[in-house]
Amino acid sequence: MNKFDRITIDPVKMNGQPCIRGMRLTVRRVLEALSVYPDQAELIKNYPELEPEDIRQALAWAACNLDDEVIQRDVA
Repeated sequence: MNKFDRITIDPVKMNGQPCIRGMRLTVRRVLEALSVYPDQAELIKNYPELEPEDIRQALAWAACNLDDEVIQRDVA
């Protein structure tokens, strides 16, 4: 079981999107930033309010919230 004590959801903040520690920084934005800054040190340099545990929990939150739906694909 994962503990997400840094992920907050407030219906009146950021339209209820999951955020990092109550800031106006969404989990989605952290994940998008990771695609631009794959080096966490560079990411933290550009987002100094982030801490390594925030990034870890954002990734874990995303992984836990993915559907386990199997999508059938035609194989040629």
